[in-house]
Amino acid sequence: MKKPRWVIDKEQAKKASAAETVWLFGLHAVRDALMNPARDKLRLIVTKNACDKLQDAIDAAGITPEMADPRKFSAPIDPQSVHQGAALEVKPLNWGSLEDVALREGTGAPRLLLLDRVTDPHNVGAILRSAEVFGAQAVIAPRHGSAPETGALAKTASGALERQPYLRVRNLADAISELQAMGFLVLGLAGEAEDTIDAALDGMRDRPVALVLGAEGPGLRQKTRETCDKLVKIPFAGGFGSLNVSNAAAVSLYASRER
Repeated sequence: MKKPRWVIDKEQAKKASAAETVWLFGLHAVRDALMNPARDKLRLIVTKNACDKLQDAIDAAGITPEMADPRKFSAPIDPQSVHQGAALEVKPLNWGSLEDVALREGTGAPRLLLLDRVTDPHNVGAILRSAEVFGAQAVIAPRHGSAPETGALAKTASGALERQPYLRVRNLADAISELQAMGFLVLGLAGEAEDTIDAALDGMRDRPVALVLGAEGPGLRQKTRETCDKLVKIPFAGGFGSLNVSNAAAVSLYASRER
């Protein structure tokens, strides 16, 4: 019996995912990945200077580095990358299911960040860093139309990628519905909204909250807007009413905290 097309597509996607690797670069990102027991570490390329600085992490990871000439760094990364003489090939982290990350242990009521079409790895890296600082459970984005795990993202995240779950789901609207079924209040950030985060959470700060942010410019997609429980805004004091999405994520997490 011939397999349905959707079954074939799913099997091919699974094989492609299993074969996928990522090159991380920069001393901080490489060190954190080496020290992370959950990381599958495949190949480490370092200069003598970088090797000396990372020796404790290299020993902890039990990996044998390949030495490279600093004048001709051989790792297959963008030559313009600020690699600091260190590059590590790894498998992407497996954070499990949406339920696994949304309900993982933490202090206080859970907070999540959902990203709708945020494709810039530097923005996502900065968002992961803010999520780690403010104690979010996870950052969630759709598999298509979002920034994948890359060296640039990891470097901007400044180590947060190894500790802060970055889960990419098949469909963001479906993920929102699943979170609502788990008891999350889902708030979408939109400049034209009437209520602020403070007003929307009045008397409900002990509830699990998911904050949904869209790309700069187009914002949230219509389906995403319709699926959220409520649209909220960040109030602005002046006439310039716009924030970079990574800054908006940090402000939103701070505004939604339990008091």
